[in-house]
Amino acid sequence: MTRAVVTASRVLVAVAANSLAEVEERVTLAQFRMLVALSTRGATKLVGLAELLRVSPPTAMRMVDRLIASGLADRQVNPGNRRETLLRLTDEGRRTVEDVTARRRRELTTIIARLAPARRTALVGALTAFNEAAGEPPAPGPEADAPHPLGWADLPPAYDTPPPSPDGPAPTAPGDGEAPARPTGR
Repeated sequence: MTRAVVTASRVLVAVAANSLAEVEERVTLAQFRMLVALSTRGATKLVGLAELLRVSPPTAMRMVDRLIASGLADRQVNPGNRRETLLRLTDEGRRTVEDVTARRRRELTTIIARLAPARRTALVGALTAFNEAAGEPPAPGPEADAPHPLGWADLPPAYDTPPPSPDGPAPTAPGDGEAPARPTGR
């Protein structure tokens, strides 16, 4: 079971990397996560963005500075509290998120189309159960106006430690069965 999920995760990581290929000279995966967070949450304070991405405020500031230099994000004074600065996407940043998300969706659609209809149905059921176990809400469909956040921000604490099995430990291959490391966005 774990081996199959790890293999599938490699495919999904490859799809994510491919979807970023056209912008990788301007945006790293961690910076793209920040763009998606800004796209999903709207104008956000730096501290809140750092917490969401689970990075330190200085790391978040460096990422923001790079995104601003690339023309993908900017700072604005909070109209509700002039002492605060909010970070937001520029139009170019919004287009970047939309383009990368569309490429990812197209590539996944191509892979899924190779499955027989019965396998597609089984895949939906299995992935829905997996996502529910991880506490990840469903992604919106292609007609949605906003991209879905990249996850990891609201994982339950139990995700850090696999639940005990009533049958004892499951047999694993070397490297399987370890709790996955959380991406740090660094």
